[in-house]
Amino acid sequence: MQHRYRNNLGLWGWLGGGRYGFDRYAYALHRLTGLGILAYFLMHIFVTGTRLNGPEAWESAMNFFDNPLFRVGEFLVYLAFLYHAVNGIRLVLVELGLLVGKPGLPSYPYSNSVIRHRPVLVGAMVITAVLVLFAGADFFFLTK
Repeated sequence: MQHRYRNNLGLWGWLGGGRYGFDRYAYALHRLTGLGILAYFLMHIFVTGTRLNGPEAWESAMNFFDNPLFRVGEFLVYLAFLYHAVNGIRLVLVELGLLVGKPGLPSYPYSNSVIRHRPVLVGAMVITAVLVLFAGADFFFLTK
């Protein structure tokens, strides 16, 4: 008799780290930031398309978006871009085998590849955090 596994975790199954920990949350955040960047891109195309309706429509759209709520939203999009870009570069370098070393002969206890990936992930997050600090200073304090 065949055993059926229930797959009713829903959104938590897509986002939750489970037993995988930090790496799984980085994966879920990479997915979410990708969707957020896509949503921003679609909104950006729509807003930029208002220029086709003349200068009055463009000025009206720009006046609508000229408030602190959208300024914070713009910063969140920038944070999503930073994380997505740095993590994407990390993923490409890991997939090419440039950051995790060559596989060795298997000997007990077997090493998990996550152990070799984790320092690279932490390094990418540190780079992202430094860029976020510089971006926050520039975004909120150095520009109008």
